[in-house]
Amino acid sequence: MQRIPFHHSWPYVAFVLVTMTCTGCVSLSQSTVGLVEETILYQPSNELDYARVPSELEYEEVEIQTADGVQIEGWYCPVENPRAVVLFAHGNAGNLAHRSDLLLTWTKRLQVSVLAFDYRGYGNSEGTPSEAGLVADARAARAWLAKREGIDEQQVVLYGRSLGGAVMVQVAAEDGARGLILESTFDSLSELADSKFPMLGVGQSLSNQYPSAELIGNYRGPLLMAHGTDDNTIPIEHGRKLFAAANQPKQFIKINEADHNWFPEFSYLLTVSRFLDELP
Repeated sequence: MQRIPFHHSWPYVAFVLVTMTCTGCVSLSQSTVGLVEETILYQPSNELDYARVPSELEYEEVEIQTADGVQIEGWYCPVENPRAVVLFAHGNAGNLAHRSDLLLTWTKRLQVSVLAFDYRGYGNSEGTPSEAGLVADARAARAWLAKREGIDEQQVVLYGRSLGGAVMVQVAAEDGARGLILESTFDSLSELADSKFPMLGVGQSLSNQYPSAELIGNYRGPLLMAHGTDDNTIPIEHGRKLFAAANQPKQFIKINEADHNWFPEFSYLLTVSRFLDELP
């Protein structure tokens, strides 16, 4: 199992903020909140460690141009006679190389073609990350994938983990999708921030909101959600709130004793397999 880097934990940043505030070093100005927000939320790595990529993973590195002129990189992992075509958005840290085991699992065990992409500012992708930018990246990646596979964009299954789940909710809510798979994601970034820092009340001050629970009701297709019961980064309650706001058909899977970076095991893959088989 590959561990995804997470350089700044919520408790650490909360301790720094509270200490600085209580000692009079800073007031929680918008600029202070913004600086801490960007530090926590976007943690890219620009060095792709190809040594960690399984030799069995067959992929093509592709360049994708976004609507606002940013060039991002994707890894296209096709299979013969795929049961589905999937676009994958990863979490807030690292880059594509850290997800290579997951890509291998999806292509070899689930028999799907997958395009994974690095957000702007991650890996070999240009630019600087932002909420609007990441959503634009996902839209451009889906358009590229649909064209390559010769299908309509709405026939692509959207799959997002953690922060990537929030990105995919926005795309699905506004543009539709054949299916939506979300793992270890949250109801909104402001709600998550306020639950982590209740004494500071910074949620509404964030420049990145990712209001997934507010948006997901606009998505009318099949939904599969999964969340680890021992997730301390995004507690499972946030996933449950997002699930409650979604339309049917939907299914929520608890991954017992799993933390934020759990890796899919056989029983969960069977659930995903059934979900894919039942897609319209």
